[in-house]
Order: sequence, then C-alpha cells, then structure tokens
Amino acid sequence: MKRFVVCLLFVAVTMLGCSQNHFNIPTENFAEKVRVIGVAPILIDADSDINYPQKDLLIPLIADLNRKYEPLLIRKLQSTGNFYAVSPLADDPQKLFSRLVARREKRDDAGVQYNKYFWKNDEVVAYIKKNRLDSVMLIVVNGLSKNSKIYSSNLLTSLETNYNYLMITAQIIGPDGTVLWEYPNFRARLLTYYPLVNLQYPDFSESEANLSKETAVRFKSIDGIRRTLEQKKNDWLLRETQEPEVYGKLFDEMTSLIKHDSDKQKNSTSTVDDKVKPASPDMPTKPVAPAAEAPAQPAAPNSAVKITESPAAAPNEIVPATNSTR
Repeated sequence: MKRFVVCLLFVAVTMLGCSQNHFNIPTENFAEKVRVIGVAPILIDADSDINYPQKDLLIPLIADLNRKYEPLLIRKLQSTGNFYAVSPLADDPQKLFSRLVARREKRDDAGVQYNKYFWKNDEVVAYIKKNRLDSVMLIVVNGLSKNSKIYSSNLLTSLETNYNYLMITAQIIGPDGTVLWEYPNFRARLLTYYPLVNLQYPDFSESEANLSKETAVRFKSIDGIRRTLEQKKNDWLLRETQEPEVYGKLFDEMTSLIKHDSDKQKNSTSTVDDKVKPASPDMPTKPVAPAAEAPAQPAAPNSAVKITESPAAAPNEIVPATNSTR
C-alpha cells in the first residue's frame, strides 16, 4: 500500500512538473520576446453557432459587457509582473474581427470541444507593427453547441442533450504571426474550459409539475443572461466583491496559464555577474605582479557590455505551434 501511495505521488508531481510551460515556445524565449503586449478589444464571432432566438439583442449585450470588464483583464495581466507594459487597444471589435479573421474550425481535442481561430497573417503582423507591440492578445466570444449533462438544483434529476453555449477562446500572436500561447490550453494536464454562459437550461420544474417524463430545453431570457454575467464574486468570508463571477473566473484561468517564473532568467544573469565579480577580501588570492611589471593589455572595446548583456534572440527561435495560423 505504501509503495502504491509513493508511486501515485510521484506521478502527480511529474504531471505537475511537466505542465509548467503553457506556451508554444520555451518559457524563457517568451519572457525575452514578449515584453510589451497589446490586448485587442474582446471580439465576437456573430456568425458562429449562436442559436439564440433574440440574437439581435444578445450580441449588443455581450459587446457592452465585454467593454465593461476588459479593464479587469488588463489589471490581471499587469499583476503577473511578466510584462513591461500591457496596452489596451482601442478599436471597433466588429470591424477588427472582420479584418483579421481568416477562418474558424470546430475542434474536439482531448474531449474538449471548442472553436479554433486562424488569422490573416499579413493583417495581424501589420496590426502589431502599427501599435508598436511585441505581441497581441486576441480574445473571441463565440457560439458552440455541445452535448452536456445538467442536473436539477436538488441533484436528483438530470438531462443530457445538446445545449447552446457562449464560449471564449484566446491566443497571443507574435510579431511574425506565430501563435505563442492559446486558450483552451492543452499543455496543461488538468484541462478546464469554462463557458462564458449557457444560453439554455432544462425546465425540470415544468416536467415535475406536469408529471412528465420529458423535460423541455428552453433559452434563458436576455435579463437572465445579463444578471448571470453581472453577478458578483464572493470572497472567502462570503462577502460580495466588485469582481464579476464569470468574467473573473475566465480571466483568472487565462492569466494562470500566462504567468511564468522568470527566476531562471535571473539566475542565468547572476551567474554571468558572478564570473566578473571581484574576489571577496576574505578569500585567499594568488600573488599578483605589480602593475609596472605586468605587460600592458589593450582593453577590448565594449568588453563589459559583452559580458553582462544578454544575447539577442534570433527570430528563428520561435517554433510555430501545431496547426498554427500559418
């Protein structure tokens, strides 16, 4: 039994250790190359699988809520401490989406269904260059129908069928159009992919009241969707905060997969500094010949800069993601 527990712990630690790099390139390369990141306004793919009967009212509502909570995402990205600057970009979301998007594919990876977006490479590169960025983060709200099981409030009954959801996908695109990071993220061992909102619900109350064996699936009202997305998060003491529950949860999930530890980079820098650091007075040193007896050595130009300066990364160090935008 003890051996089994030890093996289980070893597997768990290994899995957690292997899931630290959530980028499509080595973390140190991402840290070096992506210092100024721009966050485009949250986009909406109105032509995706959104079956809501009042779609003409739903899209403007989601657009307004996106604008309302975009500053929350900016603050969370800034709080990671991994960027010199996080710049919100002021553009019309609808026009920007039409200009940048190339196509959409419905994917089913590791049992997770989602919409993957591919972008017009030249347009994205020009957009990054125009805004003087190292990269841009593109976030898309999109519709998706998928099979799910939803339980009643008392957990005694459930209904498994297709429901219509609003989901969020996100990508960080580099200056050459390469996907550096994406959400949902399949480099994590424990996959979580929360919907923005379920547009439908099973009406258990009606079937119970009518003693019916069939449960109808209905669409939520516009006001119900708005209240769901504006609902505030509670803290550990169950006090209401100013942070929205749904948007905050999704933004936390994304930033947790973006935040990285730059200690490796700091350690490598300190190692170089140690090599050029003068010896401590307490440490024994070999006798040194007087300056007059030592042959004059010409000083190498900019030698100090060559020792302490990090070498510039070559552009071809970025490895395009599998099935990337290119």
